[in-house]
Amino acid sequence: MLLSLKWLREFVPLEASAQELGDRLTMLGLELEDILHPYDGIKTIVVGHVLTKEAHPDSDHLAVCTVDVGQGEPLTIVCGAPNVAAGQKVPVALVGTTMPGGMVIKKAKLRGVPSFGMICSERELGLTDDHSGIMVLPEAFRVGDRLVDALDLDTEILEIGITPNRGDCLSVLGLAREAALAFKLPLTMPKVHVEEKGADWTSEWSIGIPKPELCPFYQLRLVEGVTVKPSPAWMRYRLHAVGVRPISNIVDITNYVLMELGQPLHAFDRDKLEGGRTEISLAREGERIVTLDGQERVLTASDLLIRDGVKPVALAGVMGGLETEISDASRAVMVESAVFRPETIRKTARRQSLPSEASYRFERGVDQGGSAYAMNRAVSLMAECAGGVVRTGACTLEPKPWIASVPTFRVRRAVDLLGMDVEPAFCADTLERLGCALDRGDEAAWKVTTPSWRQDLSREVDLIEEIARVKGMDTIPETLPAVSRPLERFGQPESRYAFLSRVKAWGSGLGLNEAENYSFVGHKDLDHLGLPKEGRIDIINPLTEEQNVLRTALAPSLLQNVRTNIAHGNMGVRLFEVANVFEADAASQTTAKERARLGLVMYGSLYDTAWPHAEMDAGYADIRGLVEHFAGFLHLAVPAFIREAEHPAYAPCVRVEIDGRPVGLIGQVKPQLADAYHARKPVWLAELDLETLWELHQQARIAFRPLAVFPPSRRDVTVIAPTALSVSAIEEHIRGLRIAILEDVTLIDLYEPKDTEERNLTFRLTFRKADRTLKDAEVDKEREKVAQSLVKNLGVRI
Repeated sequence: MLLSLKWLREFVPLEASAQELGDRLTMLGLELEDILHPYDGIKTIVVGHVLTKEAHPDSDHLAVCTVDVGQGEPLTIVCGAPNVAAGQKVPVALVGTTMPGGMVIKKAKLRGVPSFGMICSERELGLTDDHSGIMVLPEAFRVGDRLVDALDLDTEILEIGITPNRGDCLSVLGLAREAALAFKLPLTMPKVHVEEKGADWTSEWSIGIPKPELCPFYQLRLVEGVTVKPSPAWMRYRLHAVGVRPISNIVDITNYVLMELGQPLHAFDRDKLEGGRTEISLAREGERIVTLDGQERVLTASDLLIRDGVKPVALAGVMGGLETEISDASRAVMVESAVFRPETIRKTARRQSLPSEASYRFERGVDQGGSAYAMNRAVSLMAECAGGVVRTGACTLEPKPWIASVPTFRVRRAVDLLGMDVEPAFCADTLERLGCALDRGDEAAWKVTTPSWRQDLSREVDLIEEIARVKGMDTIPETLPAVSRPLERFGQPESRYAFLSRVKAWGSGLGLNEAENYSFVGHKDLDHLGLPKEGRIDIINPLTEEQNVLRTALAPSLLQNVRTNIAHGNMGVRLFEVANVFEADAASQTTAKERARLGLVMYGSLYDTAWPHAEMDAGYADIRGLVEHFAGFLHLAVPAFIREAEHPAYAPCVRVEIDGRPVGLIGQVKPQLADAYHARKPVWLAELDLETLWELHQQARIAFRPLAVFPPSRRDVTVIAPTALSVSAIEEHIRGLRIAILEDVTLIDLYEPKDTEERNLTFRLTFRKADRTLKDAEVDKEREKVAQSLVKNLGVRI
């Protein structure tokens, strides 16, 4: 929102500077983004007086003028404008001036006559597009004054960021209310006097609103005998300063009131309306209208139209129709002031890619209580600036009158929520200065009637937030909330949130870095990994094409993290992410099924550079070890790792099962796919279903047993096995021998010779007896039994 400081001061007697005002508004939640000086480019232009004008001796269209600029001797200036004349007050750019377009004014000779400056047109000054001749200033202007001061231009413009819930601040009036609140100043509304003439015209016209929820208020007023021409200079320059292009007096007035009061208005040429009726109703599927920008719009049954008795005349709340626009020939104007349902306007503007100042405000809600005031302000300006006559009567239909919210406010509740003391007198004063009416019959619980322009104040907590921002968010003391876990909750089931928090603590405790990614990815990311197209949920209005679908797996995001780390020179990536994935589900209330997943990714160096063996790269055993450790962390059975024959993204790919239930996958990203993420070493990924794991964890029962008293004995056995024989198959066979003193089996080394279909696998066997120390002979005997069984049953060599 662009706010003119000079315009604001017409509402509030503010003496603070633009920066001071911006700082106070920022503390109230309306962030100052910039302070603009729209007329800095012409701050050196001065008012001059043309003393003489003579024909140029060597040109038919140039004139030689002497101009008094209040700086000693008059200047000789050669001018080619057709309307320059002696006796005029004109804007003069002196030698050395840099014009808004970048041109530097220099001493020059034009066809032999020296010229010491330039007499300017409005376009050369950047005020309007008019370049038909020089700009002629009022006689009362004083020679030598700066033009910006003489014209009383809006030289300081504040750019204020408005949050979506504060549609009331999208106007000078709205921000003036905030300034009055911040500086405890009175607010003065513009005086509006509508002098109605002629017979009441409302019997000649009717309004129909079939669905009141789409348009709770609609009003028309008629102004006759207008002359369409350029607006007064003060209005044109003010609109220009806040970024609105002046068009004509009638259109400019509607834009002026829009920026001043926040109420969008529209002006129709009355003579182009037919049927004596206006109807606000939904369009028919495929219905068409040509809008003011000359584009034909194809509508849907959810778009709201304004129709006269014969045809569509406007796309409600977005843009008027070309067929009924104001032109230079218009003599009678019908002005519209309305309130539309925000959702309807927002969807139409987005679908038609047709944002406008009007739709921007309607989308956030306009002040229904102030709509009639804005209408009167507009028609009074039309009578003043266009010579029109306001006909008696306003054709009004309000099928759904505004009903103010009346929340309860408790000072004690405000103290509890804010964590600081607030005085009842301060609360009452603040609410009243916000425009609320108070019923303090019950001192403990006030009834607060909120104003029509603050639609965001509907609950007690909203009022408490207002107290906090006026008091100052920075004055709220910093205190850590007390966190207690009562004894009566002991033994209750763990919440899903607590479970996921423990999973994150596990990942951090292992030294992994946690990744936090958007839930959005691109279709091309999912397609790149060959993930199924079924079940994907498209984003209707994606921020970018790279984020146009909800992710069905964590892998695309984690691989993007790998690419980012590689780009920043990190050659050792060890990340985890706990997040939801999404799948379309028509049976769900939200049409989406969400499941929590744990994603793990390892790439490059296994250790930090400060550790020994930093050159070792992460491999399958490392990421499998993380999965096994996680299963142990959840007190689950040892996972089974089953090799998958084929996977679109991973090779090799291993399915992880616990108690016969699949819980996830481990795999190496195929090199041709990993290359897109700039990976030059193997990328290992694991993705586990936390919903299933949580269910298994809840079913797990922890059994306690005494700690071992006697030491273990360990023996290694190396087998030469075909590559088709999985490690898990060998481990399962060893465990299946059910050797009483065998406590554990662990793969500790793997060697794959080149040009062979075999590999060397070294397993460490841990033996222990609970009641005594084992002898070497009995341990060696059991180790030999394992070796012989492997050779006999699995066909390996020792």
